[in-house]
Amino acid sequence: MKKTHIRLGVAAIILLVAMAAGRMSSFNSASAQTKGPAETAIKIDNFVFTPNVVTLPVGSTVRWTNKDDIPHNVVGEDKSFKSKVMDTDEQFSYTFTKPGTYTYFCSIHPKMTGKIVVQ
Repeated sequence: MKKTHIRLGVAAIILLVAMAAGRMSSFNSASAQTKGPAETAIKIDNFVFTPNVVTLPVGSTVRWTNKDDIPHNVVGEDKSFKSKVMDTDEQFSYTFTKPGTYTYFCSIHPKMTGKIVVQ
């Protein structure tokens, strides 16, 4: 009877340790997610920026990727950022350090526009 109690006790301890480890990894994942702003991806394809409007916190980085088969670029209307002309699969990133609304366009195709709202 003693061996059964010991086995049950050991099993209970193992279960408690496993549960605590699971809680800790959930806690660590949650803290990693709240450490800072993440990178936001915007795809350029078929003469459209997708998503077209993005809202994000100060300090966030936006990464534009040209998935179109023709060149595009990204230019802030206020001239705060400007990419080189990007061929297919090329990327441009910019970090927004101040709150505000930033409208942008492709200077090669000026009807292509988008908006970043930084809060």
